[in-house]
Amino acid sequence: MAQFVDDRKSATIERRAKLFRGFADPSRLAILGALCNEPLAVHELVERTKLSQPNVSNHLRCLLECGLVASDRHGRFIRYRISSPRITVLLNDVDALLDVVAEGVEACDNYREA
Repeated sequence: MAQFVDDRKSATIERRAKLFRGFADPSRLAILGALCNEPLAVHELVERTKLSQPNVSNHLRCLLECGLVASDRHGRFIRYRISSPRITVLLNDVDALLDVVAEGVEACDNYREA
């Protein structure tokens, strides 16, 4: 029985890590931040995030596959939106947490951009 519990804990930890990898890119965070306000088409995301169109499209594909973003066709445009309001809550909670731990995050060399 203890092994089953450990396996479930391990599976939960792996799922959490996989979810956080979906958030662990500045471009994806910029896209998610823009989508927190309203659904947007690719050209609108390019304008708001200042990322290139291919970059936005590639990250949207990742976000769609991970279930963090959903899409709806509106005429000739596809509009992308946050798939769950909990994602917006999570991003707001992260900002609140950063208010408390930002100094340590800035000082951490373990996860610095290359």
